[in-house]
Amino acid sequence: MKLTIYQVDAFANKVFEGNPAAICPLQKWLEDDVMQNIAAENNLSETAFFVPTDSGYRIRWFTPVHEVDLCGHATLAAAQVIFQHIEKDKSELHFESKSGILSVSKNSAVSDAASNVTKNAQRLVMDFPSQAPSVCATPQLIVDAFKTTALACLQSQDYIVVFDSVESVQNANPDMSLLRQLNLRGVIITAQDTRAESELDFVSRFFAPKYGIDEDPVTGSSFTQLIPYWSEKLDKNVLSAKQVSRRGGEVACEYKGERVSISGKAVQYLVGEIEI
Repeated sequence: MKLTIYQVDAFANKVFEGNPAAICPLQKWLEDDVMQNIAAENNLSETAFFVPTDSGYRIRWFTPVHEVDLCGHATLAAAQVIFQHIEKDKSELHFESKSGILSVSKNSAVSDAASNVTKNAQRLVMDFPSQAPSVCATPQLIVDAFKTTALACLQSQDYIVVFDSVESVQNANPDMSLLRQLNLRGVIITAQDTRAESELDFVSRFFAPKYGIDEDPVTGSSFTQLIPYWSEKLDKNVLSAKQVSRRGGEVACEYKGERVSISGKAVQYLVGEIEI
């Protein structure tokens, strides 16, 4: 069996930025273990598979070690593949997923306040469910892993640890062996960007060693949790953010109550063929 595979850099204005995802279009589902093995072979943070349905597509995402319920950057990458190679005349796509219906549109109007993050680039806008976090005690594993005192700790799909500055987020070097023992998917660390020269509202990083991802370059699903938190904290619905990993990626955000808009660009890196 031969399958076409694409690799796309999501939340990137050019290749070698953002978060790379592998995308495998299918006409029918493969066995779960085959998809998991392909994801492990790709060894990227996510490999997405999708099949056509009557209303659009059904999408599933796999890390090198687990299937996950929601992934933003691989959804953005999958939409880029469909818009570029499969349905060039479409302006909006709908994906059925374990997290409900996810929509991705192109050429959408985006507020000027968020437009600085993708200047001169066509933007893809994802409509995702909001996952507002709730305040919790900071787990001792997190305290020990980061060796610092957080301003606050919250939880939703992941733990969200609020730091006092952009520099604290950038310089964090957690103990992955401790984070691997946490009960949730991963840990987001974040801080408000108060630098005078910056146009960003907040920054973040994401760690999920339990899922085979020590640090994810840009994590779309983390913003379903960060957007409602920072929207309330900063009293604004349109936000600009950056995930300050080594590769980095800038994200335009909008809070819409039960939904959030997460937008950026995706750039194709390669097209290949898998033989299994």
